[in-house]
Amino acid sequence: MSKYRPLRLKKIPVSFLLDIKALIIFSIFSLLTLIVIIVSIGMGEMSIHPLDVVRALVGKGEELHAVVIQNFRLPRIIIGFLVGASLAVAGAIMQGVIRNPLASPDIIGITAGAGAAVVTFLTFFLDPKDNSLTVSIHWLPLAAFIGATLIMLLIYGLAWNKGVTPVRLVLIGVGLDAAMHAVITVMMIFGPLILATQEKIWLTGSVYGSSWDNVRTLLPWFCFFLPFIFVIARNLNIQELGDDLAKGVGTSVQRQRFILLLMSTALAGGAVAFAGGIGFVGLMAPHMARQLVGSAYGALLPVSALIGGLIVLLADLVARTAFSPLDVPAGVFTASIGAPYFIYLLYKNRNM
Repeated sequence: MSKYRPLRLKKIPVSFLLDIKALIIFSIFSLLTLIVIIVSIGMGEMSIHPLDVVRALVGKGEELHAVVIQNFRLPRIIIGFLVGASLAVAGAIMQGVIRNPLASPDIIGITAGAGAAVVTFLTFFLDPKDNSLTVSIHWLPLAAFIGATLIMLLIYGLAWNKGVTPVRLVLIGVGLDAAMHAVITVMMIFGPLILATQEKIWLTGSVYGSSWDNVRTLLPWFCFFLPFIFVIARNLNIQELGDDLAKGVGTSVQRQRFILLLMSTALAGGAVAFAGGIGFVGLMAPHMARQLVGSAYGALLPVSALIGGLIVLLADLVARTAFSPLDVPAGVFTASIGAPYFIYLLYKNRNM
């Protein structure tokens, strides 16, 4: 018996297949995400019982608990989840378009491009007299997105030769990733010394200091691009068949490839703007989701988003509680898991 069930709407000419197994797994991870969020909100220097967390969230808890949760912990947790989900979906798209299990925004230079733009922004717009920015800090996310987009366009342009092949995209992306790290190093050397530590922490990846302003900026970005990506997910399924078969079913391969890469870059750039270079989430989450729900992107993308959000939430929870009162960047813990996982993937795919 097939695990898919056709679902048709009576008054609307729309039908689609519903994967029962994927729906169950999505529901389980949604519940797990909610539990982790509640537990994470309650953990810190001031411990709050999960029931008190729920009461505070619905407006019936103690005033002190509400202040701590609303002003400090909840914005950070929301940003952490949105960043993890964005990176995971961006990674899943890149793996589908490039048809390479090792592809992710931080491997082919997208994250490094955003990081180089941010470090350059801080270097040139810092007033050395009082160590303050000469322009609004709200321009920082835009700088990160522009940097990520420019690198994506550069990768695509250099890889173009009567079309773009996945192999060329990966090779050029890895080369530009190294170049962007060189730019970052140069800017840190020539920039003010007081910024070196802050820039290094930001490049490692951290959601420390997240505010409701950050949430109000990132949430609309996330809510716009993610549903759009889910709608065009069927093009990812076609892309994985190979260029010849994709053209045979009437798909404009190069145009769809460019749109998908642009959507992926938009999500990754938005995530990097608010959390820095949290690494390996875009690599690990899609692989974990693929093991659970298969390679059909209608199910893979939402499950990847949940897993990516969970990875960052758990990494940030450990980062801010394990070494209290120190607040370690969450990227340290994602890298400690992601680096061995990357080596495992290299070994597993050594015959590619």
